[in-house]
Amino acid sequence: MLRCHIFKLVTRVYHKFFQPQSTHKTESSIESLSDSNTVTHSIPLCEFIPRNKHNISRQAVSENALKVLYRLNKQGYQAYLVGGCVRDLLLGKIPKDFDITTNATPEQVQKAFRNCRLVGRRFRLAHIMFGKEIIEVATFRGEHNNTNVEITENQSIKLDANRSKRSQSGMLLRDNVYGTIEQDAMRRDFTINGLYYNVKDFTIRDYCHGIEDLRNGIIRLIGDPETRYREDPVRMLRAVRFAAKLAMKIDSQTAAPIPKLAPLLKNIPGARLFDESLKLLQSGQGYATYQLLRKYQLFPLLFPTLAHLFDRETSSHKAGASHLERIIEQVLKNTDYRIANHKRVNPAFLFAVMLWYPLAEHTQNLIMESGLNYHDAFDLAMNDILTKQCSAIAIPKKLTATMCDIWRLQLRFNKRSPKRVNAIFEHAKFRAAYDLLELRASIENGELLTLAKWWDEYQQAGHEQRLTLIKQVSHNNPKIYAKKTNRNRTRTKTNRSRNELKKSD
Repeated sequence: MLRCHIFKLVTRVYHKFFQPQSTHKTESSIESLSDSNTVTHSIPLCEFIPRNKHNISRQAVSENALKVLYRLNKQGYQAYLVGGCVRDLLLGKIPKDFDITTNATPEQVQKAFRNCRLVGRRFRLAHIMFGKEIIEVATFRGEHNNTNVEITENQSIKLDANRSKRSQSGMLLRDNVYGTIEQDAMRRDFTINGLYYNVKDFTIRDYCHGIEDLRNGIIRLIGDPETRYREDPVRMLRAVRFAAKLAMKIDSQTAAPIPKLAPLLKNIPGARLFDESLKLLQSGQGYATYQLLRKYQLFPLLFPTLAHLFDRETSSHKAGASHLERIIEQVLKNTDYRIANHKRVNPAFLFAVMLWYPLAEHTQNLIMESGLNYHDAFDLAMNDILTKQCSAIAIPKKLTATMCDIWRLQLRFNKRSPKRVNAIFEHAKFRAAYDLLELRASIENGELLTLAKWWDEYQQAGHEQRLTLIKQVSHNNPKIYAKKTNRNRTRTKTNRSRNELKKSD
């Protein structure tokens, strides 16, 4: 009897403190939390799109995402597919990942899934791992009450250090204010991403006329564009990326503040901008994205080393600028072609091509200023260019090392003695370096075309043909032939003197 009594007490304590709360309690707790920290807004009208009015089928949704939705619903929580996955499914495309939003807090999601881990400080998220696939679950976001708060020059707006924090420029440094699905819809960035798919009744919830914008091909921010850009300046890059990726137009009000607010990207960590740059330039629409980045004056913020070469006033007077624009356009078109044909692309090669002409120009400037020889000036220029570029986009060291190998090989391609040719050809980064040489030759013409053609023939030739090609270079280039002859004569004289010494001994 005593054991039964103790067991009952333990059970009551467990149910009181550890058992997940019901949906009603969870919603009320989140709503009360959001009410005390948000500005009162009119609840947006929700348009419900029934199953027979849209083309989303559960068969197109990841099985693991469905597992998460079903379990959260079973435990009494609301759960919806949201964002890009709903947008892509409506457009008939295959989503890269599936995001879920719910009224369960991250801690409650973690209790429901053993294979869950909580990530992020700025935005608290739950990652549920199914092998290589990760399902991201976010709690409904609420509004921020920043009224009646004075901002000093060196002070941030702190609504709650654990939940919300805003910088002086208006950027959200922390956004863990939870709310309702209506508030969450207003916290989304673009109308086409503010669509919610309910697996219970297969309906789509549209709070911001996202379906209409999707049909009309319009990228439109939710809320005041300037305020939303200040909250997260990366939204400017996302607007450009979605416009290029989906072949849509950016709404005039959404596009208007971008050139003025572009410098806010300097406040974004370099690691995040590196990830965004890969999404922009290596997602299959790199050339179209590049044109939009130039149009809205965002490109110089990502690549400050190229900014002076893109100056409109001086571009017509600098041959390097025209070469630079042509090589960037060509490498981006080639990258798009490779992605379309399911071939691998290397970001190190892309960055090496884009930064080649700034590197060459800076090398010449160092030679003029300091009188260094070309190789020393080239090494110093590489360090300067990478330091400046990495201050904006934090390119990993593994990639910068590859870039340096590709650049150094450009100086070695013209040295075609037998030993050097074999060493160059066997170099791990030979193919990438040759591709850069080929791009340069197609733009600069002249001797580079002959050099690129020679290396192309060398790659295709057999052993005997390669020896013949090297001999032809030696005979066609008197300087190289003379150097080799002088070396051979010196070696012959040295050997003769050594033999004479041995005989005399």
